[in-house]
Amino acid sequence: MFDLIVIGAGPGGYVAAIRAAQLGLKVACVEGRGSLGGTCLNVGCIPSKALLTSSGKYAELSHLAAHGIAVEGASLDLNAMMARKDKVVGDLTKGIGFLFKKNGVELIEGWATIPAAGQVKVGDTIHETKNILIATGSEPTPLPGVEIDETDVLSSTGALALDAVPEHLVVIGAGVIGLELGQVWARLGAKVTVVEYLDRILPGIDGEIAKLAQRALSKRGLKFQLGRAVKAVDAGEGGLSLTVERVGKDTVDTIVADKVLVAIGRRPVTRGLGLDALGVEVNERGFIPVDGSFQSSVPGIYAIGDCVPGPMLAHKAEEDGVACVEGLAGLQGHVDYDKVPGVVYTDPEVASVGATEEALKDAGTDYISGKFTFMANSRARSTGETDGAVKVLASPDGVLLGAHICGAHGGDLIAELVLAMAKGATLTDVAASCHAHPSMAEAVKEACLDALGRAIHA
Repeated sequence: MFDLIVIGAGPGGYVAAIRAAQLGLKVACVEGRGSLGGTCLNVGCIPSKALLTSSGKYAELSHLAAHGIAVEGASLDLNAMMARKDKVVGDLTKGIGFLFKKNGVELIEGWATIPAAGQVKVGDTIHETKNILIATGSEPTPLPGVEIDETDVLSSTGALALDAVPEHLVVIGAGVIGLELGQVWARLGAKVTVVEYLDRILPGIDGEIAKLAQRALSKRGLKFQLGRAVKAVDAGEGGLSLTVERVGKDTVDTIVADKVLVAIGRRPVTRGLGLDALGVEVNERGFIPVDGSFQSSVPGIYAIGDCVPGPMLAHKAEEDGVACVEGLAGLQGHVDYDKVPGVVYTDPEVASVGATEEALKDAGTDYISGKFTFMANSRARSTGETDGAVKVLASPDGVLLGAHICGAHGGDLIAELVLAMAKGATLTDVAASCHAHPSMAEAVKEACLDALGRAIHA
């Protein structure tokens, strides 16, 4: 008899299993993929960042002349690049296995179903447990009428494993995944066209910051067609033909490409577990509604991460998992979803936490704002990474409500503002903290000063 069986060894599941074991629970984790780490580690966050790093180094070669460095005879070895990506993934998956052994988590390999509360079936074996935690993650959302074959029409999984650089890649969707993978292949020499239904990129990101990102990404080779809906993708002798309709108009255009990436979002993987028969509530989008302890409508069955409503982010799933099992162990687990950061790892990076300016306006909330561009930052000038800005939003008395960054190392810079918001720090607190010079972090200080009407370098 286990105290807890976790179904899924992605970021939420494996972290929950380890934390539960640390708290003295007898824990097993079920995984059917054949390798640990879930989508994030195997075909998501980690391999995409490996390729973004490698492709970034290749793209940088064309800008070294300004630094007085001449490079001749440089060439792309895509096979070697993919091999490095695979090694990064492989090493990390092995690391999770080591952590399971270190913490006494039993790994059960295979696909799980839940025949009854307190039971998890894997293969022909039924395992008894006091509690079940569903952490089965998410999968790419399909586009109606478009079949993904992972050869010509790709999901993110296929786009991470191409054996040649496409001549023309069309990305359907201007969200995080589409922009990151689009930039990988643009850097490696592909023509990349991003088609987005909305009239802007990065839905959910502060509008001003999203515009800065679009401007910067356009300079780096991505072409955008906004306010357009893809109605069909047809294969022909000349490649793939996309039928694209302009939203709200009768105009229909055709785009020809040799590869298409469908990146319109993700949906929870909650099918096949037997939840309907158990009476576990699942909403129309496939998410499992849970209470404050992450318990589903059936006692003893819990769910976290991409399976429940909220941001579909690996670090959010980790926080869910820790909070859930700490509650099972009698502690007080809690996640503040208003302070979960999101990062887009393009060049420049886009990072955000808290309320956007649009959200504050829609809610009728009084606020003040401050902004500082990297063009005025000494370190950014030194490195040549001057695109973008830091933007902060706060209540009139200086309590931080949101922070948004478009710029180099934005994913690291946002951490200071996440901590500030979590601890109730004010604009004055951040502005009064000494920031090293020259550093990109000075832009954070200056943005806070700007909101206070005291900017020094703007």
